[in-house]
Amino acid sequence: MPSTNRRQFLAAAAGFSLTAWGQGTKARQPNIVVILADDQGWGDLSIHGNKNLSTPNIDSLAHDGALFERFFVCAVCAPTRAEYLTGRYHARSGVRGVQSGAERMNLNETTIAETFKASGYKTAIFGKWHNGSQFPYHPRARGFDEFYGFTSGHWGQYFDTEMDHNGELVRGKGYISDDLTNHAIDFIKQNASRPFYTYLAFNTPHSPMQVPDKYWDKFAHLDPKMRAKNEAQEEIPMTRAALAMCENIDWNVGRVLKQIEDLKLVNDTIVMYFSDNGPNSWRWNDRMKGRKGSVDEGGLRAPFLIRWPGHIKKGLRVPQIAGAIDLLPTLTSLAGVPIISKKPLDGKSLKPLLEGKPEAWQDRMLFSLWARRTSLRTQQFRLDNDGALFDMVADPEQNRDISSEKPEVAAQLRAALKDWRAEMLPMVAEDTRPFPLGNGKYTFLPARDGVVEGKIQRSAKPPNSSYYTNWKSKDDSISWDGEVTLPGRFEAIVYYTCRAQDVGSTIEVSFNGERVTKKITVANDPPEVGAAFDRVPRQESYVKDFKPLSMGEITLKKGRGPLVLRATEIVGEQVAEMRRVVLKRLG
Repeated sequence: MPSTNRRQFLAAAAGFSLTAWGQGTKARQPNIVVILADDQGWGDLSIHGNKNLSTPNIDSLAHDGALFERFFVCAVCAPTRAEYLTGRYHARSGVRGVQSGAERMNLNETTIAETFKASGYKTAIFGKWHNGSQFPYHPRARGFDEFYGFTSGHWGQYFDTEMDHNGELVRGKGYISDDLTNHAIDFIKQNASRPFYTYLAFNTPHSPMQVPDKYWDKFAHLDPKMRAKNEAQEEIPMTRAALAMCENIDWNVGRVLKQIEDLKLVNDTIVMYFSDNGPNSWRWNDRMKGRKGSVDEGGLRAPFLIRWPGHIKKGLRVPQIAGAIDLLPTLTSLAGVPIISKKPLDGKSLKPLLEGKPEAWQDRMLFSLWARRTSLRTQQFRLDNDGALFDMVADPEQNRDISSEKPEVAAQLRAALKDWRAEMLPMVAEDTRPFPLGNGKYTFLPARDGVVEGKIQRSAKPPNSSYYTNWKSKDDSISWDGEVTLPGRFEAIVYYTCRAQDVGSTIEVSFNGERVTKKITVANDPPEVGAAFDRVPRQESYVKDFKPLSMGEITLKKGRGPLVLRATEIVGEQVAEMRRVVLKRLG
């Protein structure tokens, strides 16, 4: 099919007029640039009234396009990403949590990247994925032609950090947000002559709170004029660091916008910006109840700005409620790209609102779920997890339960939430899915996903960027519940540290009767890295430069079972510290 006819066909399939596309006389499908912040609250933008910081580049998207005043995501990271990627509530996609495999998105889900790729787009993600690590959960198996970033829920070091580039471990350059933006800009330049879909998924201002001096120096002694609702809860150093990180994001957004302008792609590019949950600390958020992790307004309401010159009116303010589940149907509708998922979507296209046609919009219910707590939002009301009803127009801070004054409304919303809970909660029961072994060139099995026996400990309670330590007994072991669907020969590699006085222990990797052993003969005792860069104390693990130890060749047969790492001989006080096991397919 000729390219022009193909565009007409795709446009017709999506109910979109081809004449509305493009710039000048040449029609083309619009490029898509989606920018996502991590743990940035609704109140962390100057356009929302926060005078503690300045975010002119992000704000410009609203000046040149639309700002949604009441946009809702999930209470935490991975669920929001799954809802954006699929247009469906995260429980449907198998996302139960944020760590230890619970963040994985079911393989039978169709992503927005697959959708745009099917229509000829070049697709890429730069940054935090957080919906599965091992192939085929990896972004390169979910519709993305290019991936540079990390698949974990958080990262332990933001300067010159280890990154995943299309399944290979590489070393990043500079501050992580700047580095990710550099790669996104390169991708945009390389694909300027064809439609592209770019997903720039920052991992800031998520902790650890690291930011270059250039931004920190502005806020290091800031006395915030605008404070959290309960000022006693606010940790000022955390606020200072978060605001500095947000201004760094803004600078990088400005770099992306300038590159689009330099390439003369402004009118051909949809740029969208949002965040994945409420703020990660108590700071100014317009006195909303709750923060990250909460299913109240403050934990769920997020920034959402979108620009497409010539198609979305400048300065448009949209009061209607919307959410992350709406982004896939919205972008496909705007771009004239058919939805290829065979599963029903929970989201709906926001195109009528962006076209200034609110008469075509009906009130709706948006549901939220986290840690088995739920809430429901309509245009006017919020029903919280305890069944209390709040008028969000008259009482946006959720101070007064009006369920006794509005018994019919309360009863209607409670019934709706009860039915939704009955459908969703079974989907977030215990996760019994195995980790796939051997599906890609490399299978990474990080400490985050392991289960320990004995007295082995994590380097920190949050597992996402942790490693294992205190490995002192032959009774200790680390295992991953795995399944091999593509059998073959593999090189087993263990990433370790070991003090000189502990060199000499022998370790073993085994799976369903196959095993390979190796003696540790080379010391590797690097320092922990991270503390020198932290602006406030962290909870996450520090990082080290772990050395790869080739264990030799192991044959993995089809089947399910535990892949186990243990010591068969111990020489020193401790066997080693361990970051990950890697299986490299041979042949």
